[in-house]
Amino acid sequence: MKILEEKIRTDLKSNITYFNNILNVNQNFDIVYRVVEFGGKQVCFYFVDGFLKDDMLQKLLQYFASIKEEDMPEDAHSMSKLCIPYGEVNILDDWQAILKNLLSGIAILFIDGYKECLSLDCRTYPMRSVQEPDKDKVLRGSKDGFVETLVSNTALIRRRIRTPELTMEIKTVGESSKTDLVLCYMENRVNKEFLKQVKERLDSIKVDALTMNQESLVECLYPYKWYNPFPKFKFSERPDTAAAQILEGNIIILVDNSPSCIILPTSVFDIIEEADDYYFPPITGTYLRWCRYIITMITVLLTPLWLLFVNHPQWVPEWLAFTVITDEIYVPVVVQLFMLEFAIDGLKLAAVNTPNMLSTPLSVITALVLGEFSVKSGWFNTEAMLYMAFVAVANYTQQSFELGYALKFLRMILLLLTQFFGLYGFAGGIVLILVLLATNKTMSGEKYFYPLIPLNVKELGKRILRRRLKYEEIQQ
Repeated sequence: MKILEEKIRTDLKSNITYFNNILNVNQNFDIVYRVVEFGGKQVCFYFVDGFLKDDMLQKLLQYFASIKEEDMPEDAHSMSKLCIPYGEVNILDDWQAILKNLLSGIAILFIDGYKECLSLDCRTYPMRSVQEPDKDKVLRGSKDGFVETLVSNTALIRRRIRTPELTMEIKTVGESSKTDLVLCYMENRVNKEFLKQVKERLDSIKVDALTMNQESLVECLYPYKWYNPFPKFKFSERPDTAAAQILEGNIIILVDNSPSCIILPTSVFDIIEEADDYYFPPITGTYLRWCRYIITMITVLLTPLWLLFVNHPQWVPEWLAFTVITDEIYVPVVVQLFMLEFAIDGLKLAAVNTPNMLSTPLSVITALVLGEFSVKSGWFNTEAMLYMAFVAVANYTQQSFELGYALKFLRMILLLLTQFFGLYGFAGGIVLILVLLATNKTMSGEKYFYPLIPLNVKELGKRILRRRLKYEEIQQ
């Protein structure tokens, strides 16, 4: 990395020569500079092609050209106040700050004889529309979602929380990438100690670049133990969810180039909770929440419990006798279940990379081959296909990919323990899952299973029941 000087010079030609050398202007076609004259002084503009509102820059140049020599200010401060009819103007004298602003898309203006330069934030980024995210949908409620542009995401939150207590603090992480991120929180509701802890951890991150955006950030922010698969962070692409979490006193981290936010701190109840719980009346929201809780537990226990009954048919009660496999078993049941676990993930990866025009015919072929022919060929029994199909679909009742794969890994461990150790293995696997939940902690140091462990009846009631908001709560 090139070593930068501390301050800029008053001689324009020296600044141009130095800056062109730093930026490798001859090799970088998209870094444009233009030397013009207005008000009797030589002026040089620098900007990155593709990041600038051309019409805005054209209007500013037209205005600058109208400045007479006797009206030209003597310093950058007077220039910014008297001769630049634009809102987002800053004065810079540090090369490092100038370079960061330019490469972020901000136009830089050097004027001969000035010991500072001016930055004009008339940038625009390529951006898709704020449409509803594909993964984080709701039956009712707003249909907008975060995009990859940081300023647009902060605006979506500001639109929902119109109070001066809402604070959005920007930071930069990465020596080369210099990725912008924003801490969003309510000044009068956030836990100040936890906020201080988050800021200290962000300031202590020493990486070259956040290559994978949010995932790189969370791995640097909280290097949790590899053997505990439960996620420590909740991700959401919905600005209404982010705004609700901020109002509850949580911290939201927005990362530039990422269309989702990070919610801190996060317990297992926070991850399973969704916006649909609140867009419906209390009784409906409570029902949807309970459905999600119950189905989430079933996805972990269904196939191991069925495997236990298959291996020990004498334990099957009469009213569940139909679950016993009556057809001939060519492949061990536990092997079938593991093969289907991997096949489901293979289908997910194939779906991601399948062109849209081929997705329908390939889905039909896959359903025929895996659904009918795989059973007839003897690789799978019908019951194994049925229960794994339910698990695969039911895993999408909650929107967190991270929690879905955590449950998948635990289900596979439970299958192995059940196969080799029978009832004791099944019971031991459940105990192992409970221990992982009970000993896990959020980033703020609270128990991951709070308010169940430690027990807080009032808070637990809020988690399992969707209550109607009272007027007194609104006044508070």
